Amino acid sequence: MVTLQGMIDDLKKRLDPATVGMFACHNGVVRATSRDGRPATALDIDCDRDAWDRVLTELRSRPGIAAVEAYLHTGRRTVGEDVLLIVVAGDIRENVFPVLEEAVNRLKKEAVKKKEWTA
Repeated sequence: MVTLQGMIDDLKKRLDPATVGMFACHNGVVRATSRDGRPATALDIDCDRDAWDRVLTELRSRPGIAAVEAYLHTGRRTVGEDVLLIVVAGDIRENVFPVLEEAVNRLKKEAVKKKEWTA
């Protein structure tokens, strides 16, 4: 199973320590309520891989960024299960935090397809 710690450990093995001063992470999980407050039981998750690759390629080219890795758990995910994992590695927080936020927002908007199951 893919985990944030596993993603970080892999990056630490591959990246030049001279270019990495921090890792910033996102771990999205299935909430028990929808955004409008209704009880939720599950999400069906799918991905547009072309859009996914396009977003990651663009973000990896940003100044100070050594790596952007993301993993999407597809299929049916129930309350409390992981959905979207993202790790951004880079030199300083002023470069890394904005890329993490943009990665979350853009991947969810441009590449992730979901259907929410509510009670």
